[in-house]
Amino acid sequence: MVPRILLLGGTSEASALAKRLAARLAAHIADHAGLDVVLSLAGRTEHPAPQPVPVRVGGFGGAAGLADYLKAERIAAVVDATHPYAARMSFNAAQACAAAGVPLLALRRGPWMPVAGDRWREVADVPAAVAALGDAPRRVFLALGRNEVRAFEAALQHAYLVRSVDPVLPPLAVPQAQYVLGRGPFGEADDRALLEAHRIDTIVAKNSGGAATYGKMAAARALGIEVLLIARPAIPAVPAVETPAEAEAWLLHQLGAHGAVSSTGDTGLSAERGA
Repeated sequence: MVPRILLLGGTSEASALAKRLAARLAAHIADHAGLDVVLSLAGRTEHPAPQPVPVRVGGFGGAAGLADYLKAERIAAVVDATHPYAARMSFNAAQACAAAGVPLLALRRGPWMPVAGDRWREVADVPAAVAALGDAPRRVFLALGRNEVRAFEAALQHAYLVRSVDPVLPPLAVPQAQYVLGRGPFGEADDRALLEAHRIDTIVAKNSGGAATYGKMAAARALGIEVLLIARPAIPAVPAVETPAEAEAWLLHQLGAHGAVSSTGDTGLSAERGA
């Protein structure tokens, strides 16, 4: 039987891994006997980017529902390549894989780290970011999801710039808000031009890590703009890697151990703990 792989996606790393696995399938590389890859997306984006493997959209019904899915679909291995802030999905994956006896790997990008010139202030969550803006009017760039920006309707004194993949509908119930549609990656030069054009003095963002959305952080540093950075949530302690290449090697190693493929080499795994 061709082994089935479940890839929990929604990140550029997930897409990169899907492309690597699709290329491996297309090339019929001698060290594997075939793979069946399914990429799962939460469905929060109305028009997700095209993917090179079959896509499943929607939730599983919690950890128990995911465990049932793993058993029913005879999943041989799972790679959790969800967003660093999708903690609930990561915990569900850890619990479901433990219950179903399915190997699990997390593909997790490291967080951004401050460098000289950064004006970062870490806050616990979105409500804390709203409070941290204070009473004095600010011009705020909200680099958050469509649902999360709703919390800023509680702070009517600020002028907001919202960038999202899909339109924010209905618009925020605030006196001043402008909207920009876009899908990363976003470069420093373009983000600097955006921040200057809208006279932004504060950014609210997640510490997503990676290069795709770092442009605003570099631009903020160059312009001396304060960044309210929402802290990363706790995540489960499971074997983890940081690159799609390492995840591919882990998959080949896992499937080879079960006779599905043959592979050699170090998998480069680390035990990553939530923080």
